[in-house]
Amino acid sequence: MRVLLVEDQQKTASFIRKALLAEGFAVDVAEDGETALALATTTAFDAIVLDIMLPGRDGLSVLRILRERRVTTPVLLLSARSEVSERVDGLNAGADDYLPKPFVLAELIARVRAMGRRTGEARSVLLQVADLTLNTVTRQARRGNDLIELSTREYRLLEHLMRSPGRICSRMELLEGVWDYRFDPGTNVVDVYVGRLRDKIDAGHEPKLLQTVRGYGYVLKKPA
Repeated sequence: MRVLLVEDQQKTASFIRKALLAEGFAVDVAEDGETALALATTTAFDAIVLDIMLPGRDGLSVLRILRERRVTTPVLLLSARSEVSERVDGLNAGADDYLPKPFVLAELIARVRAMGRRTGEARSVLLQVADLTLNTVTRQARRGNDLIELSTREYRLLEHLMRSPGRICSRMELLEGVWDYRFDPGTNVVDVYVGRLRDKIDAGHEPKLLQTVRGYGYVLKKPA
């Protein structure tokens, strides 16, 4: 499962992120409402963990806008306040679950996993861009009729790109989403793996799908 964690307290965000990563989740982190909206409306997530108290646009406002834009990703609201009225407001705004702070990490993980199970059947397990397909259950990739063998890291990179077809992914985004780095290690690891992936999915096939956006990052799309 890929989870968007929206939490402005860095210590709390780091705590939750590490726990989710340890359970096998892929985690993106946003520290404010505007960033959360940008990510949630352009990237396919399996669940969103959304703190209500955020700087600028608060969590309830983010949730209402997502539902207005027909983003149906399950949302677990977090709040340091436990008033029933706030819980009701959150559920009425479109939240799928609510967890007051402080909470036990095991319960948060269980609730996120449960939200994923409830919506798993509704989500397609087959991602496709042109004649490139990726089965997220079997982890098999194909270009036309050709089966593509992928390492674990190559699979994660391809899945990340295929969940946002046509959107440019920066190197820093890929470092965070694929390698779980929260900093730039100063290496060319992204470029190396993109090169390996390009050799596997584009070599001998037309059109070329994995494109470089110089000075920024990469995008997976069918050329116009």
